Amino acid sequence: MASGDQMAEIGEPGDMEEVNEAQGLEDGSSLKSTMERNGKTQPDGPVKEKKLGMMKQFRESMKRVGERSPLASNSKGSKDRPYSDQGGDSIDPEVTSLTHQLPPTHSPSLSAGSPVASPLKSPGEFFQRKEGEESAEDSPPSQKKHSRTHSDPSTIGDSLLKKGASIRRSLRLVGNKKDKTLKQETLQSVTEITVEEKREKKKEEINESYILPEIPLIPPSDPSTIGDSLLKKGASIRRSFRLVGNKKDKTLKQEQLQSVTEITVEEKRAGEESVEIKESYILPEIPLTPLSVMQINELIKTEVLEEAHLNLLSLCQEFQRERDECREEASPMELAKKEKDLSILYRAMQEKVKEIVRNSNSLPSLNKELLMHVARVIQEEEKREAEPGGVVGLGDWRGAWREAVSEGVEATLKRVPLDRPEQNASWLAIHLGLLGKAIVEDLEKVKRELQGSYPPSFNVFSTYMSCYHGAVSQHLNTLQQQVTDLKDYYALLDWIINRYESEKIMSSPSLRPEMEAEKTGLSLEEGFLDQLKGKYCMRAKEDMRASLDKILELENEDIWIKKQAPETDDEHFLNSDIHMDIWTNVKSNAVNSKRIDVNLEMRVVCSCLEELQQFPKRFETKLTYCCNSVENPSLWADYQITYINSFTALMEHMEGYRESCPTQVDHLSREVDGLVHRLVQSLEDQFKNDVRPYLRRMMTRKWLSTDEDFQQLYSRTEKLTHRCSQMRPPYVQTFLSCLHYYVVKEYVSQLMKNNYSCKNRKHDKAATKMRAQWNKLKDLFEEMTTHDWLHPVGDHLSNIIGETNKRDIKNHLELLVADYPDISKKHLSAVLYFRGLMRGRERQVILQRLTELKRELGTAGNIGDNRRALFSDMQVTVTNTDRLADIPFFCFLLPDS
Repeated sequence: MASGDQMAEIGEPGDMEEVNEAQGLEDGSSLKSTMERNGKTQPDGPVKEKKLGMMKQFRESMKRVGERSPLASNSKGSKDRPYSDQGGDSIDPEVTSLTHQLPPTHSPSLSAGSPVASPLKSPGEFFQRKEGEESAEDSPPSQKKHSRTHSDPSTIGDSLLKKGASIRRSLRLVGNKKDKTLKQETLQSVTEITVEEKREKKKEEINESYILPEIPLIPPSDPSTIGDSLLKKGASIRRSFRLVGNKKDKTLKQEQLQSVTEITVEEKRAGEESVEIKESYILPEIPLTPLSVMQINELIKTEVLEEAHLNLLSLCQEFQRERDECREEASPMELAKKEKDLSILYRAMQEKVKEIVRNSNSLPSLNKELLMHVARVIQEEEKREAEPGGVVGLGDWRGAWREAVSEGVEATLKRVPLDRPEQNASWLAIHLGLLGKAIVEDLEKVKRELQGSYPPSFNVFSTYMSCYHGAVSQHLNTLQQQVTDLKDYYALLDWIINRYESEKIMSSPSLRPEMEAEKTGLSLEEGFLDQLKGKYCMRAKEDMRASLDKILELENEDIWIKKQAPETDDEHFLNSDIHMDIWTNVKSNAVNSKRIDVNLEMRVVCSCLEELQQFPKRFETKLTYCCNSVENPSLWADYQITYINSFTALMEHMEGYRESCPTQVDHLSREVDGLVHRLVQSLEDQFKNDVRPYLRRMMTRKWLSTDEDFQQLYSRTEKLTHRCSQMRPPYVQTFLSCLHYYVVKEYVSQLMKNNYSCKNRKHDKAATKMRAQWNKLKDLFEEMTTHDWLHPVGDHLSNIIGETNKRDIKNHLELLVADYPDISKKHLSAVLYFRGLMRGRERQVILQRLTELKRELGTAGNIGDNRRALFSDMQVTVTNTDRLADIPFFCFLLPDS
């Protein structure tokens, strides 16, 4: 046994901080025994009566030894009893009796039965002792008064008392301030736990006597041995009550704890998922006596597949034995009934298997072991199907499994939200987006969970992939029957061709590497995609027609009905947005279809161009009908120029598709050219009708006396040419050339009508006026027209008309015939008539000279350019003077005198 000094070393700071609980347990037991003897009760008296402290057990054992010892001076202790009832500082008789006893044969410090060795027996005493610890043991044991009846204790008793007091002091000094400041909440919680433990052991009884373990003969040489033992036991006590942690441990955030927990769970799941089910297996022992049919059916319903299948196999074996034995007493009805029961049970088993497989990917989580049992049932039944002489079975279990997988996939697709077209204009695009997301999530779950629930031979991922290809194809076939709009056809084709096999769905990185060895295409019916593309092209054509009708309607409402003047663009050309609307429509269809398929782009563009071929005539009809009421010729001319520009620009846009759709572009080009030509012709006809009255009065007496008619002609021609500057090439040059030709021809044609003949030398005035007017017309058209060859005709005719000497007129014919070889005698006769040369020998000579010049030109082969025909298009009014021109020249010769 250690001495008092050795025990005191345990209480040094830093060495004994972890044994405070041991001190509390012992001191609490000592205080309890003292208060019991003094007649005092504690609030938790029943608990303290159940558990005794170490020192009480020590004193009780010493008392019993002292009573039996012959060395005791007062073995009965009758004189001590009165003092036990007094307050004071008297020593307990149990303690004083120790002075007459021999040293006990045990160690009271850390015996096997002491509370320190078993802290869980009475944890409540340990914590309740803390509050009264200071008041109960403030005075050291050396200051306590001894009983008068034991004034002369023996040496052995004194030694034991001192050592006991030393033990108590050392245990009290072990505690530190941290134990005193332990929170009340912790004390209460531990106390409650202790009380519950005590209630559970309420019926247990503690024997008063006990067997003390053997006391070591040689005390430990190292004083720290006892301290180390106490330290270890104190640490054990704290660990048992979760009091080891410090303030930092107590303030650890819950978020960190949760994150660590989540990571641990994920790691656990990853470890579980990494376990692969092997292909081979050992079938459990088949019971010799199967359960009843109802019991097996109940096992199937409750999904206890393994036991149900084993009993089903046992029932099959029993049936096979009975059938093979063919005993006379065997009833065929009984065999038939049992065979029917087996068939029903097998059907129920297969339906349950299909139900489990069908729902395996739709439920949040399914027992992996249950799917493993499903796989083993299928494997076992496949083996038995291959065995000859099978008894009962539905057969094709693997096919039933695939069917269940397909049904589960179809159920997944049906759960994807699908609005009606009248509810949402983008119903199909939204549905297809959600459909792709559902497919990826489902396959990710197959890869993550279901694939590891089957043996490798099931090819789970490949099977699900194949089922998805088929189910999605059927789903798309159903969807296309509801599609009517072009945008929905586009969404469907784009999803099939571009999105389904892309990284957004089947080639998603989350499905690798399993997806790399799988087919990513849909299992569409033959011709389905071509049929869908054909419907897309047809719908694009129908939409094109509807768009063109809308364009006409808007043009009528915004421009024609309001008689609104056309706008000009940045290049100062009269402009309409018709060509941009049409081209944008065609271009958008081409671009969208090109995203799907290059060949589809060509088909769509050709369909649009085919519909566009009918538009020019429809536009012309609508324009003529709506603009008949336009009274302003200038506004009507602006409309015509505007649409000439618009269709010219439209044709320039459509030329970009000539390579892909040459036939359609050619047809459209002819239609557009025809419309533009008719618009130009209409504009020209309008001008002709406008200037015709003024042209008719040219080369007349009034014309010779006034310039009013010519000014009207010039003014209208100038206005039209100015408007033509707002016309786009190349039609502006064509139109201005036609306009120039018409004005020149009509102006000169007035000479051919023989309406007026200049007499009394008025031909000089007429020639001068004609030359001045001609110069103005020539200046007007000089920069706009390509018909430069028309400019000299006015000068040639003015020279002939203004020639003073009649005989010199024939000198001007050579240039005239050279520039205009189509001039005839009738045309020249009309010019001579206007000059006033209606008859006579000079006139015949001039006409004869024209014939000679034309013959010479004809002989030389220079008959002129047919494209420069001017006089041939002029009609000449025949007069009596012209008839004389047909008489041969020699008839006018006089005979020799």
